[in-house]
Amino acid sequence: MLELENVHASYGPVIALQGVSLNLRAGEIVALLGANGAGKTSTLRAVSGLLRPSHGVIAFDGRRIDRLQPEQIVRLGISQVPEGRQLFTNLTTMENLRLGAYIRRDGAAVKRDLDRVFSYFPVLAQREKLPAGLLSGGEQQMLAIGRALMANPRVLLLDEPSIGLAPMLVREIFRVIRRFNEDEGLTILLVEQNASLALALAHHGYLLETGSVAYHDTAENLRANVEIRMSYLGHHRLSLKLAAQIRTSHHDRR
Repeated sequence: MLELENVHASYGPVIALQGVSLNLRAGEIVALLGANGAGKTSTLRAVSGLLRPSHGVIAFDGRRIDRLQPEQIVRLGISQVPEGRQLFTNLTTMENLRLGAYIRRDGAAVKRDLDRVFSYFPVLAQREKLPAGLLSGGEQQMLAIGRALMANPRVLLLDEPSIGLAPMLVREIFRVIRRFNEDEGLTILLVEQNASLALALAHHGYLLETGSVAYHDTAENLRANVEIRMSYLGHHRLSLKLAAQIRTSHHDRR
C-alpha cells in the first residue's frame, strides 16, 4: 500500500534521511524504531508531505506522492497524528474533531465517523464543549488521534503516541490502536520510542540509525533478536510489563 524507496531528505544543511526504503502492506502495523535523531519523525513527515525528499520515491497504492502537497496526501487517505499532538487549544474538543474532517463534504459519513470516534474514546463525548487546552494529557492524545480519524484515512501515521502518558493511559491508547487495525483493517505506521510497546503491537519493524534502515524483520523476530533486545528494547520492568499485557490482550481477542 505504501512504499518508500531510497528516500533522502534534509532540513537545510542538516541531513535527516539517507536512503530510507520500507514497505507497508494493507492491514499491517509497522513500527519505526531507533534512537532520538535516527530519522523516525522525518520519515513520517516525508510521507505526509511536510518534508520534501531531495531524492527517492514515495508511492501510495502505486501512485507517486512525494511531490504532492500535504492536503492532497490527506485526500488520498493518509493522516498523521503528530508528536506533541498540536491541537488547537483554544478551540473545543468538537471543533478540533470537525477540523479533522475539513476536506470532506459527505455530512452523513462525517457524523458516522464522529460517533465512531466517540465509541473509541467516550471521554471525548463528555468533553466535547471543553477547550482542548483544558483536557488532560491522555485526553489530548485521544483527541489528536480522533482528529486524524475524522479524515477517514486508509493509512494512519502515529508519532510517539505514548509520550508523557501514565502507564494506564498508554495501555488504553495502544488497546484502541490495535482495535483500529483488527476491527477496521486500518494500516498503521507507528513511531514509538518505547520499542517493547511498539513491537508488542506491530507486525513488522524497521530499525533506523542516522537516517538509514539498519535492520528490519517481523516484530516477533525483532523481539527474539538478542542484539536488538540488548540495544533497543532495554530492561525497564514497567515497559516490559505493559508490552506483555498488550500481547496477552491480542492473543485473548484471537
